[in-house]
Amino acid sequence: MPIGGARSHVAVQAARICTRRCLVGLTLSTCYLAFYLTNKYLCVVLKFTYPTLFQGWQMLIGGLLLHVSWKLGWVEINSNSRSAVLMWLPASVLFVGIIYAGSRALSRLAIPVFLTLHNAAEVIICGHQKCFWKEKTSPAKLCSAFFLLAAAGCLPFNDSQFDSDGYFWAVIHLTCMGVYKILRKSQKPSALSDIDQQYLNYIFRTAVIGQLQFLPTGDLLGVLDFPFLYFYRFHGSCWASGLLGFLLMFSTVKLRSLLAPGQCAAWVFFAKENKEADELTDMVLTAGSSILLFDVIPTRATVGCLLLGGLGEALLVFSERKGT
Repeated sequence: MPIGGARSHVAVQAARICTRRCLVGLTLSTCYLAFYLTNKYLCVVLKFTYPTLFQGWQMLIGGLLLHVSWKLGWVEINSNSRSAVLMWLPASVLFVGIIYAGSRALSRLAIPVFLTLHNAAEVIICGHQKCFWKEKTSPAKLCSAFFLLAAAGCLPFNDSQFDSDGYFWAVIHLTCMGVYKILRKSQKPSALSDIDQQYLNYIFRTAVIGQLQFLPTGDLLGVLDFPFLYFYRFHGSCWASGLLGFLLMFSTVKLRSLLAPGQCAAWVFFAKENKEADELTDMVLTAGSSILLFDVIPTRATVGCLLLGGLGEALLVFSERKGT
């Protein structure tokens, strides 16, 4: 092949790869925004506050879709190693805590507030890497951790819509998230791929949350009195939430396989901006959307905390991109 033809072929291949990455990234951002807004609509507007039922439904739909994708050959799942599965079990337990506590917190907190507290999980990860793994931490990442911690710590004292239960569940959520990410990093390289891990998470969460419905939480009996139980808006939102949760997971895993960690974090950050609230771009769009769609009462102090959290996440993305 002539040199000019070879260069042209390489350029075409590079353009295709770039287009594919952009499409996956845009899918992730769109699903991230739509997923959080749909969940917030269910929890706040329709007032469906039955987390065991809600999360059990999401896990059932996500698990079924992933299983069908596996059978159709769209993804590859290899979870036959019993030792690898047992090693991943603590992470699956934490994942249940992430989802359950996150749904509780999201039903009571504004999306920007929830996302700011969610991002504070990076402080736990950074502290663990610095103190226990003795990793060299860049000044940008240290500043990022400080800003994220300051934003999350100041929010309860400046939130005009303060809800003690919401903050309580948010702290459990971010703690489980931080420890989960630490376990995930400590097991790399692992015999389980990202898809394998998500598949096990779906199975474990469906089983555990299914059992929780029979405990005296009030969800199983209370849902019978839910006023929108037979309304199409409720049914459509539940199906959309389950589908969007699966697409968000799938696009995140795909993006990780196509991009370096720092680039992937930048896309996640963009998605958070779009929906305003588990990575600067994502947080801005997301926060703006939620303010327009839901009853949010921002004050100067609250906005300052949210901006500080956004700055901390932007520095985190910058430090990860620089590191790669």
